[in-house]
Amino acid sequence: MTALQNLLCAGLLMLAAALPAPAAEIPYLSGRVADNAEILSAAVRERITAMLKAHEGRTGNQIAVLTVPTIHGESVEEFALKVFEAWKLGQKGKDNGVLVVVVPQDRRMRIEVGYGLEGTLTDVAANRVIRNLMTPQFKAGNFNQGVEDGVTAIVAQLEGKATVPAEPTAGAASAANPSGLSGIQTPDLPLTERILIGAFIFGIIGLFTFIGIVTPGMGWFLYVFLIPFWAMFPIVVVGTDGALALLITYLVGFPLAKLLVARSSWYEKAKNDLRTKGRATVGGFNLGGGGSGGGSSWHSSSGGFSGGGGSSGGGGSSGSW
Repeated sequence: MTALQNLLCAGLLMLAAALPAPAAEIPYLSGRVADNAEILSAAVRERITAMLKAHEGRTGNQIAVLTVPTIHGESVEEFALKVFEAWKLGQKGKDNGVLVVVVPQDRRMRIEVGYGLEGTLTDVAANRVIRNLMTPQFKAGNFNQGVEDGVTAIVAQLEGKATVPAEPTAGAASAANPSGLSGIQTPDLPLTERILIGAFIFGIIGLFTFIGIVTPGMGWFLYVFLIPFWAMFPIVVVGTDGALALLITYLVGFPLAKLLVARSSWYEKAKNDLRTKGRATVGGFNLGGGGSGGGSSWHSSSGGFSGGGGSSGGGGSSGSW
């Protein structure tokens, strides 16, 4: 009977795991500041509400702040867009609305910008608000200051009174750059996601780079072939500055490593075997025509390496802390 109960429990757990997670519900528009996660003090909610009301009176722009405890694994971009559309922020025909979403349990946030304001509150400006003003405060556990500073900067940007600072202050530099490299602007991804994506990207292009270095003849083709991949793929993990540094390292390091390896005896033997036998074995890899030796094989005539791309449905920026 116990074994049967265990079997039933296991089956129920598997069934529950197979079911899709429920989508986060769209909250009711209760005011300019809907603090459903209860992370803001009453004084801060009143100040932000008064600020947004005065801004709407001067410009007609509608800005709302929403906090929810969690969105149950849903993308913060999709959630913010659904709320924005349901709340219909901004005037009809002008699309001059802005939504600030903060999800404390998921450690995610987003500034969703209506199409009519994308020229003033650009994606770059929204990203700077998140990265330089809100993120450092959220990491310190100060949601009051982070939300108020972010909303104040958005209002100032829309009214042309001030621009968002391009870089964080000295005290927030270490918080805004988790990698510790001040020259690298990392994407708005959690550290765990950057590690997993980085392992996937660098594992693939690193493997092909290694093959190019140890392969006589064909290696120089791979050197040229991999340049665009080293230029673009690392941006997802380390940002544009980091990707540029890696590209330069690759452009210089590959030829040096290739010339150094070419002096070894095993490389010369593999080169001669490819010329005379049509195949060679290097480090367990069978190079050239399909050999029957043990280990993995790689052929220069194998399929190519390709990447994909994506697009964004609306203006704004997302972040995490």
